[in-house]
Order: sequence, then structure tokens, then C-alpha cells
Amino acid sequence: MSDATTSAAGERSPAASVAGPNWRDRKDRPIYQVELWPNQSLTQPGLIWFLGISAAFLALPAATIIGTAVFWGLTPFLAIAFLGIWFAIRLNGRNLSFSETLWIWRDEIRVERREPNGRRLRWQAEPFRVRLRIHKDAKIEDYLTLSGGGRIIELGAFLAPSERIALADEIESALTRAVRA
Repeated sequence: MSDATTSAAGERSPAASVAGPNWRDRKDRPIYQVELWPNQSLTQPGLIWFLGISAAFLALPAATIIGTAVFWGLTPFLAIAFLGIWFAIRLNGRNLSFSETLWIWRDEIRVERREPNGRRLRWQAEPFRVRLRIHKDAKIEDYLTLSGGGRIIELGAFLAPSERIALADEIESALTRAVRA
């Protein structure tokens, strides 16, 4: 694997270096392009509903003791529990704010990963030297890697196994078109 930081999937991140001297903007259209990101099922309105319902359930035990000394002793713990829930959800959302983009041209393949901290990790290789592989024996089911350009990178480790298999089929088809073009 590459020598970059560990990803959410427990393996190495998909690219090992920041933009090198060969990473330039291209004006020609790629043969294939895809942007991948983790599923984020909790929308902003859903977050508001969840936090509101959580606050109501946390306040429910306190409703019977309003106006007593016990209420004031219990209130800080309820507030800490609510803030803990809010903080955990916000942290999880921030950790899921990364994406991977793959481009395939006739003469080049590129992968760029945008980390939550704004860092961009990039990898590139020649399509006819790239090897696509699905690892059946890895810790992650149907783990997808690309090798070439002196590195092995992961791709879409946050995707479901069936999505990785479908992605591998699309990439394989695009690589075949790139090499034959």
C-alpha cells in the first residue's frame, strides 16, 4: 500500500502525495470520470428532528422533578448527554466529508482524494500499465485497488461491496476503451 495516512477503511489512503510536477489541468474530456463519496443518510432536516426528539426524551425524566433540588442536580448531566450526541453526530459528518474522483483518458489515469481537512492526495499512471484488482481475501469485502505508477492505491473503500464490484466493472471497461483508443 502507499505510505500515506490510514483511511477510514483501515487501510492506506488512495494516494500518497500532493500534486506533483506532472499534475496539470487538462482541457480534453476524459473517457471516463466518476466522483465517489460516502453515504450520508442523515440530512440537515433529519439532524434537526433527531436532536429535537433526543432532547425531548432526555428532558422527559426531568419533567417530573421540575422545581426541586434534584432537578438542578440532574440538569447538567442531561445537558452533557445532549451535547455529547450533538458533538458525535457533527464529528461523524465532518469525517464523511471526503471524496475521491477518478478520471481516465487515453494516455493517463488520475485519482484525487479530497480529505476533510482540505488536503488533496493525488495519484496518476498510464492506463496500459494500470492493474485493477478486487481482493476477495482482504479485511474489507471485495476491496478494490489500482496499481501503477509505482504505487498501489485503494478506491472506494467506503462503498458497499456490490458498489465496488460495479465500479470495478465500469473502470475495467473504461481502461479497455482507453488502451484501444
